[in-house]
Amino acid sequence: MPEDELSRSSHSNPGKNLVNGIKTNPASNSPKSSLSVPLGPPVYVDLAYIPNHCSGKNTDPEFFKRVRASYYVVSGNDAANGEPSRAVLDALLEGKSQWGENLQVTLIPTHDTEVTREWYQQTHEKQQELNIMVLASSSTVVMQDESFPACKIEF
Repeated sequence: MPEDELSRSSHSNPGKNLVNGIKTNPASNSPKSSLSVPLGPPVYVDLAYIPNHCSGKNTDPEFFKRVRASYYVVSGNDAANGEPSRAVLDALLEGKSQWGENLQVTLIPTHDTEVTREWYQQTHEKQQELNIMVLASSSTVVMQDESFPACKIEF
């Protein structure tokens, strides 16, 4: 292709192959697999909200390798959409197993779901080995005519 045609084609669609401003691989339709984000040191935070209601669409073991939190909030409560995702909960175990340090992690589910209950029961031994505690919400907050489960976190 002549240089002037190449220049015109790149200017006709300046956002082509960009996802959130990051150049992607045009051969792949999945932004998640094609982002070329350089690896860096892990980020340590007190509290992290697992993205997209703990859906497997956006969260994998790499998230838990790179975002190391004392507390992770799991807010999914939509079984029809795979929220929370068993794969994401398993990814927490896989990612945490590669930290190389045995820091305490607390998982805070905002809803009591069948997925979280089954995951908790089936992986309890691995959770203990990795120093992961799942916080059960046994408190209830009452506001006007509504009541809902809640927990208090202190830092």
